Amino acid sequence: MTSVRGDLVVLRPEGLYCPAGDFHIDPWRPVSRAVITHAHGDHARPGHGAYLATAVSEGVLRARLGSGIALQGLAYGEAVTINGVRVSLHPAGHVLGSAQVRIEHRGEVWVASGDYYASGVDEGSERNPTCAPFEPVRCHCFITESTFGLPIYRWRAQREVLAEVDAWWRANAEAARPSLVLAYTFGKAQRLLAGVDASIGPLVVHGAVEPLNEAYRAAGVPLPDTVPWVRLREGGKAAAAQVRRALVVAPPSALGSPWARSLGEFGDAFASGWMQLRGARRRQGVDRGFVLSDHADWPGLQRAIAATGAARVIVTHGYEAVMVRWLAAQGLQAGAFRTEYGDEEGSEPGGAEPAGGGPEAAAAASEGGPDAPLRRSVPAP
Repeated sequence: MTSVRGDLVVLRPEGLYCPAGDFHIDPWRPVSRAVITHAHGDHARPGHGAYLATAVSEGVLRARLGSGIALQGLAYGEAVTINGVRVSLHPAGHVLGSAQVRIEHRGEVWVASGDYYASGVDEGSERNPTCAPFEPVRCHCFITESTFGLPIYRWRAQREVLAEVDAWWRANAEAARPSLVLAYTFGKAQRLLAGVDASIGPLVVHGAVEPLNEAYRAAGVPLPDTVPWVRLREGGKAAAAQVRRALVVAPPSALGSPWARSLGEFGDAFASGWMQLRGARRRQGVDRGFVLSDHADWPGLQRAIAATGAARVIVTHGYEAVMVRWLAAQGLQAGAFRTEYGDEEGSEPGGAEPAGGGPEAAAAASEGGPDAPLRRSVPAP
């Protein structure tokens, strides 16, 4: 996308850059000042001179980037001025501390979404207890992700998916077989743990998950009691009896590892938005696929974009071309930034790039399907 003279955010080799304020947003190369939307590794990288992020994300950021980083934390809605540019952070609903970046300069307001969660399901029933929900921010230009920016991606109610996880776990527990769920360690794992029925059996986690659970608890997020498998198995036969009724949460990399084999015979599943695609579960080689995502689905992207009132939308990582084409068809000024996001949470399990879902997804992508069009408006931010 060609930037327009005077744009508040432009694309540089280091990442998204605000010329007026002389700072970057989620840069992928080292810079002097970085505003960070959230602590996933594709958005928060080491090597920057100074970091600005939400105060609630400080624990995770320091754990991942080093305790000695120069980090300034802001409360949601709190504003600071950087070289004459007013900057504030607003809830994104993605993971603990995730934020949209609001930038205001000379009467112009831009918002960079980072990753965010919104869906077409009634928002009241979709409340994620592990992080603050997405908050629409009025702006002239909205920079949005599009990880699941195809009409095929429409999430079912979270409570229904979690009920299916409970039923699968309960059946395995009755058969004295551990239930291994593969989920990303930061965000997805905690959302899963907070949503399942902990009365079914013990909650056991991989060693990579427990430090993040502790960071969530330290930030005031209530999570059920969990125990790392490496600690539990020191109990010998007693531990083996417990794990046979357990829900075990581990990162995708654990599948097929000696760690997983130490559980004995188990049922396995993958919790991810990519499970919406036919063939994704088969490629992972797991028994079950649960469609549980911390990114916006197609209706959620539409709802979020419309709520900003933005007349201009810039699309980043995901299905940029499809989303840009659909936005332009609604009368919006639309373009894309080619970024380097998506390495941690935004690509299909197993490291593959989004495949588009074959003919089914390709057909759904044409002109955005049956969804109601966005109404173009000029905001009063």
